[in-house]
Amino acid sequence: MATRPTAFLGARLLDPASGYDGPGAVIVTDGVIADVVKGADPGALSADFELIDAGGKALLPGLVDIRVKTGEPGAEPKETLKSAGLAAAAGGVTSIVVQPDTNPVADDPAVVDFILRRARDIELVHVYPAGAATKGALGERMAEIGLMHDAGCVYITDADRPITNSKVLQRVLAYAKAFGVLVAHRPADPWLSAGAAATSGEFAGRMGLPSVPAIAEKIMLERDLALVEVTGARLIVDQITTAAALESLKRAQDKGLPVVATTSINHLSFNEVDIGDYRTFCKLDPPLRAEDDRQALIDAVASGQIGVVVSAHAPAPAEDKRLPYNEAAPGAIGLQTLLPALLAFHHEGRIPLLDLIRTVTYAPAELLGLPAGRLAKAAPADLVLCDLNAPLVIDADKLLSKSKNSPFDGRRLQGKVLHTLVDGRTVYRA
Repeated sequence: MATRPTAFLGARLLDPASGYDGPGAVIVTDGVIADVVKGADPGALSADFELIDAGGKALLPGLVDIRVKTGEPGAEPKETLKSAGLAAAAGGVTSIVVQPDTNPVADDPAVVDFILRRARDIELVHVYPAGAATKGALGERMAEIGLMHDAGCVYITDADRPITNSKVLQRVLAYAKAFGVLVAHRPADPWLSAGAAATSGEFAGRMGLPSVPAIAEKIMLERDLALVEVTGARLIVDQITTAAALESLKRAQDKGLPVVATTSINHLSFNEVDIGDYRTFCKLDPPLRAEDDRQALIDAVASGQIGVVVSAHAPAPAEDKRLPYNEAAPGAIGLQTLLPALLAFHHEGRIPLLDLIRTVTYAPAELLGLPAGRLAKAAPADLVLCDLNAPLVIDADKLLSKSKNSPFDGRRLQGKVLHTLVDGRTVYRA
């Protein structure tokens, strides 16, 4: 459907791809960026244009969130593709990668095709499926990697389930390399992690919580990196969370291994003490870590060692969260809070603004080979107009996800999404 041409005038352009942070305008026609005018507004435009005075507010590429869980298919009461799309649009997220651990598991081209068709019918944000690495995401038999890639999956992963059998993972990596497919894998030793609700240490001991030592992440990551070195496959280290694992990652990156790490906004923003009085909204997988680990993660994002930040959006309805801490489901929603939570590190002076925006726009788009994540002529008109300084208090009940399990509930942040475009279409306006 044709959309009216639009011009954003008087904006502060933030484009990590070119490194530009300054005044300018963006012209949108036929769903793409027709022109980016830096330093000054364009001349007279025809009456056909919708003119939007940005008033100096920030205009940036739409966010690309490469780790999002929904309940569709199979668990729609948690989240549907539509409700996730609405939350994403309100959060300035214009592209999402949905995880394969649905019911049925996205381990064959038919489920991948179903997700793509549903997303097209909904017409909100771009939805890209990740395919399962193994059948049923059980870590035993390799899934139809090549066929799923041809059907449209952007990487393969067993989501929250580590592939414990090293022979199976080696085969997955070798097969994926042959097809040029990215593999994402969660580094967590399953025997040390079994039944854990927190990270081992003084806090978990005092609270009486079953825990996992931080070293469990490093142990599995060392195995994964050794297999990458053998196979030459490209690996996404899925949600690195500990300083010890960062040491292993740095050695691999220094050797030139094709490895990129993600971390979640939750692990950047919270530590184990935020669990407080058994607050189940802060029960995550991986669990929240010590403050030293959190600070190491922030430094790793600032240095570029961690290239991508994700929301790790994992909806869980109230009946799964309002339980004793050990029994509550792990996970937190995050699509609508990703941008303001990330901006906290800009406001605190910890990470330069363009470097922060890069981790959720250009970097994930480049990683997956998507045309998004940049303010450039002929790029998709996936745009976010944002007031970087607007104060807000997160109210989980008002978030658009069907589930309300946000650890940011009640937190004061800065950064309000005012307008979101996808392919030139307005999908959210405050």
